[in-house]
Amino acid sequence: MEIILKKDVEFVGYKNDLVTVKNGYGRNYLIPNGLAKLATDSAKKVREEDLRQRAHREAKLIEEATKLLAKIQGADIKVGAKAGEGDKIFGSVNSIQVAEAIKAATGAEVDRKKIDLKEATVKTLGKYNASIRLHKEVEGEFEFEVVGE
Repeated sequence: MEIILKKDVEFVGYKNDLVTVKNGYGRNYLIPNGLAKLATDSAKKVREEDLRQRAHREAKLIEEATKLLAKIQGADIKVGAKAGEGDKIFGSVNSIQVAEAIKAATGAEVDRKKIDLKEATVKTLGKYNASIRLHKEVEGEFEFEVVGE
C-alpha cells in the first residue's frame, strides 16, 4: 500500500514522504491516527506542488541565514560583565548574554538555543569562540569578547 506521510513517523519516514507499507499497518494505524493519507494520483500531484514550493521557501531561508551568519562573523561582539581581581568574572557568561550582545552589535535577534559556547564556562575576561547554527544547513563560528564593566 502506498501512502503519503502527514507527519514524521519513526522507522517509516518523514513528512511528505511517499512510502510503501503493509496494508494492515496503513489502514489500521497510520491513516486512522492522521499520520498518513492514501497516495492517490491527485494526492501525489498535491505533494509534488508542496515539495516544489517548500524547496523555494527553503532556499530563501538558507540565503537569509547565510547573510546573517556573515553579518555576525563580521561584527565586533562584546559582552559586558563585572570582574574582580585577575580578570575573573563574578558568575559566568552564558548564551543568553551572547545572544543579547549579538542583538546589540548587529540588530538581529538570535535564539540563545542556537548558540553553542565552545568552552563549558566563560569565567574570565578575554576573547572566546562560539558556534551558531542558524539553519540545519547554515552553521558557523564567530568570536566574541568579554569586557569588564
